[in-house]
Amino acid sequence: MKKRKNLVKSLQNPPSKCPQSLSQQAPTPSLSLFPSTPQPHHQNQLISFLKAHLLTNHQPLTPKTLLHFLKTKLHHHPIFTHYGLQVFYWAATVDDTFRHDHSTFLWMAHSLASSHRFSPLRSLLTFIAANPCPCSPGIFSCPEMEPLFRSVIDALCRSRKLDDAVFAFETMKKLIDGRPGVVIYNVLINGYLKNGDFEEALRFYKRMEIERVKPDEKGCRPNVVSFNTLIQGVFRERKVDEAIEMANEMIRSGCEFSLATCEILVNGLCKEGRVLEGSDLVIDFFRRGLLPKGFDCCSLVEKLCGKADVGRAFRVVNELWMKGNVPSLIACTTLIEGLRRSQRRDDAFELMEKMLKDSIVPDIVTFNCLMQDLCDLGRTMNADKFRLLALTKGLEPDEMTYNILVYGYTRDGRRKEGENLVDEMLDKGFIPDIATYNRLMDGLSDSTSSTLKKVRAVHR
Repeated sequence: MKKRKNLVKSLQNPPSKCPQSLSQQAPTPSLSLFPSTPQPHHQNQLISFLKAHLLTNHQPLTPKTLLHFLKTKLHHHPIFTHYGLQVFYWAATVDDTFRHDHSTFLWMAHSLASSHRFSPLRSLLTFIAANPCPCSPGIFSCPEMEPLFRSVIDALCRSRKLDDAVFAFETMKKLIDGRPGVVIYNVLINGYLKNGDFEEALRFYKRMEIERVKPDEKGCRPNVVSFNTLIQGVFRERKVDEAIEMANEMIRSGCEFSLATCEILVNGLCKEGRVLEGSDLVIDFFRRGLLPKGFDCCSLVEKLCGKADVGRAFRVVNELWMKGNVPSLIACTTLIEGLRRSQRRDDAFELMEKMLKDSIVPDIVTFNCLMQDLCDLGRTMNADKFRLLALTKGLEPDEMTYNILVYGYTRDGRRKEGENLVDEMLDKGFIPDIATYNRLMDGLSDSTSSTLKKVRAVHR
């Protein structure tokens, strides 16, 4: 009871060792209903509120009781909610036996960070450094300190308070056992890059190497996200060779490439006009087993075709495909268009056949274009085989497909095959009237007669 009376008395007459007493400290800016300049009667109300909900006779003041009060009572009060930091500091002064621990540290840090009160947050970190958590025995530090500072550093980086984030990082290093985890380095590196400060990001990455940050309990090394962000930042600075060296460093550190890594490298090289180098890089990574499964070379194919090096694009796709890295439909379609423009029709036909056999079904427009190319070359029978193969893979030929093939058989003088297709067109409703039917059949008849005349003339 005597101890409790002393606590109440300290509220009314704050001791001089308190960082800032309740009666002396101005309210922290907030969105609460409390006016910017406190009124004396509010001070008395706060003391009464603390007596009623925190300083009860049957409950000692501990980090647990203080945290419960801050969370469930003060935080939701329409007038006193922003006094949380003042009450936090006051609690550290009223009793020599009371010491804050990581639970109250974390709550207060989170409250300040989430409300963007960064100036008092920096003061809080200094206070934490001067009053370390008592939960760990002996010489070891509290294991909750690093997660606490990680969340603070993340909040500061998101708000682009990089100087404060570095201050928090340096403060944390004094409080934890061993080296900081790689995640915190990643947070700072990403923060610098998002702030457009590439040089500082690279400096911090090199610092991570110098300080020999080791894998954590999950076996993590400098992770793929941090590497990707750095490589992307280097490309923005148009330092292409440094970006490639960063990728090699990624390999040396044992960090596997992600699909995003490959896209960043290929797009970065292509943007600088080094498309051939980009294709060589992809092939090199693939042969060394570094290319991630599912990598889509569509962007590279598009750039190679645009540079009139469709042959290189064809070779890249084929090499990847032979070893199980199946290209996307878009990559295949882009390559077919490039091959057709370059008059490499046989390569286009080969690619289409391979697509269909691997159940990569083209769009009907691309399919019909190749049907037309085959028929123009007098290879309508081959085109019709493509049609039948496409049917088994779920591609339904349209009216244009049948017209292309019928006219192809007409030119080739193959009346029977053409008539069979005309019958199919009737069944599918592709022949709108008798005039269209007669025109198709007459064409086939005339073509057959013309072909017979040519054959007889040759034999004579």
